Amino acid sequence: MSIRLAQLVERLGGQLKGDANLEVQGIAPLDAAGSAHITFLSNPKFRAQADQTQAAALILSEADDAQVQVYGGARIVTKNPYAYFARAAQLFQAQAEVAVPPGIHASAVVEPGATVAASAVIGPHVVIEAGAVIGERVRIDAGSFVGRNARVGDDTHFHARATLHHGCQIGARGIVHSGAVIGADGFGFANEAGQWIKIPQVGRVMIGDDVEVGANTTIDRGALADTVIEEGVKLDNQIQIAHNCHIGAHTAIAACAGIAGSATIGKYCSIGGAAMIHGHITIVDRVHVSAGTLALRSILEPGQYTGFYPITEHRDWEKSAALVRNLGSMREKIRALEKTLKTLNPNQEENE
Repeated sequence: MSIRLAQLVERLGGQLKGDANLEVQGIAPLDAAGSAHITFLSNPKFRAQADQTQAAALILSEADDAQVQVYGGARIVTKNPYAYFARAAQLFQAQAEVAVPPGIHASAVVEPGATVAASAVIGPHVVIEAGAVIGERVRIDAGSFVGRNARVGDDTHFHARATLHHGCQIGARGIVHSGAVIGADGFGFANEAGQWIKIPQVGRVMIGDDVEVGANTTIDRGALADTVIEEGVKLDNQIQIAHNCHIGAHTAIAACAGIAGSATIGKYCSIGGAAMIHGHITIVDRVHVSAGTLALRSILEPGQYTGFYPITEHRDWEKSAALVRNLGSMREKIRALEKTLKTLNPNQEENE
């Protein structure tokens, strides 16, 4: 399995400097690449490694191309080396994949009334309930479940033991990793005299095209309206998205983040690992929430937001939060007072 550099540039673009007929057999990091590999430089901090790499070819930016002088192999110059690396890695992966013939495994259960495209691959012990629709070239691996009236878009891949509950939908070219559960009941209860009364969760989960859902991530169905994940969203492992949330297109959320019910997150946002987003708040487009940050209020301006407080009684926490919020103005007031004191007593420092 190999790719000529000319083929790579023809598919992905970029400016090739070097032997167009040179073949590379895979991608490796700068410090581990050998003479059969292509590697990439996306961070200027590693220019020294790029100069010393043994790789046959190097993907790098125009700025780095001018700085990397010792390296003598072929080069592909591109605006975004990291994205170029990602697409090149996809090509190598596609070469390595073993084609699975379409069809339904003998142990799978496909109920009458379900529609499965002839080009789909349905693995062992999969269950597809009545009314479900499975699109073209879909692959559903062993032990997965698709509930009644659910829909799976073309070219979507469910890894082993993924679950799509009744009425929920995922668009084309999706990836759902093992253990993910889409469409479980949201956490909805009413309290009466100390007892919890379950609120039926009758909404759905609606997922757009090109969405990836990580292993053991859970997306709850809506209580009345739907939970919505727009196109291009990328979800890491072990994320909780509660009922009636709305996640905007091309937002990325890292592992162990928790999004409480009815939160709205805009487009092109990023949520760091273990961040906690409070329910019923709005985060606008292009907001970046740092890892471990607790967002309790709406964020209405783009930018990066960071912060949390140690746990304490709620009244004390609110007082501390109010003090911290006013530290900037308090600092300016203190500086103004210091200037006033110096004016009133110019010899104070000498006396001290």
